[in-house]
Amino acid sequence: MKTVFDEIKKLEAVPSFSKHDRLVNGIINAIDEKLLMTDDLLPSLNEMIRTLRFSRDTVVKGYQELINRGLIGSTRGRGYYVTNGNTDQTLQVALLMYNMDTFEEQFYRNFRAELGPNVHLNVFFHHGNIEVFETILTQVKGKYGMYVIAPIPHPRTKALLETIPRHRFLMVDRYEPVDGEFNHITQEFALSSYMIFMELAPVIRKFDEIIFYHSADSLDPKEIVGAFKKFLKDAGIKGRVLPEFKPGTLEKGKVYFTLDNYAVFAMLKECKARKLKPGRDLGILSHNDEPAKELIGITTYSADFSLMGKKAGEFVMRREAVMETMPMVLWRRATL
Repeated sequence: MKTVFDEIKKLEAVPSFSKHDRLVNGIINAIDEKLLMTDDLLPSLNEMIRTLRFSRDTVVKGYQELINRGLIGSTRGRGYYVTNGNTDQTLQVALLMYNMDTFEEQFYRNFRAELGPNVHLNVFFHHGNIEVFETILTQVKGKYGMYVIAPIPHPRTKALLETIPRHRFLMVDRYEPVDGEFNHITQEFALSSYMIFMELAPVIRKFDEIIFYHSADSLDPKEIVGAFKKFLKDAGIKGRVLPEFKPGTLEKGKVYFTLDNYAVFAMLKECKARKLKPGRDLGILSHNDEPAKELIGITTYSADFSLMGKKAGEFVMRREAVMETMPMVLWRRATL
């Protein structure tokens, strides 16, 4: 008669499976094969260690993942037991994002669609605040089968991310270094921004100057500032960085670049009031494309957040290693 141990040992033939993978998937297979039913007891930690010759750490972590997935439970005096015989609806995912801006909503919609209806998803927002970021990570740690996180560029971020098991972690959006290899689908801002600026150089040269609005206190990627200054020097184009756009300051013959959506629409409002035509009298370049900017005709560049969300969802469902930098795409429209 087959047992749960047979299902675990059978997976030794899968070379890519670690002992952790064999334990978790072997128990899931035993549940699928009806070798284990709801309320059935699982082997004790000591029995698993003795029979499989796995370390206590491996068995404990394997059982914990199955608890996180909602498949098994544990009570003092009883031990570990099956709580749910439906393995198709057990994965719980924590998604930690900056906020629900329009382009981030594109990520979310495509991410959610890839997960399907059987995955339980909880969404959290840190708003670029490291204290909120740490509080959320502390609250969700050990409770989910997968963590998909958009990190904050901050000295404390690395240590916080190190607390998440690598096999349950996917970094998205911005890239923040963590020791060793880890799964990520992220952006790169320095070289990609520089290349976009150089591609736009011929049309920018038709104007007198390009102004980039960037506040040192903002969460905007600081790598873009370095790329912008390098572009000005290499292309021989006149330009400067100012902290913020102030209504009433638009001038003919200049190109304005900002990552602030509010500033973009304030510029368009001023253009309408003063009868200035973007693309002819002045230029406007924005970052992070979204449907509203496409409809209005604003030239933008950004990563494809819809595709990023789709790829992130595929990773969660398939668990195939991914270390990908999303390319920046330039959308040439009427404003530049």
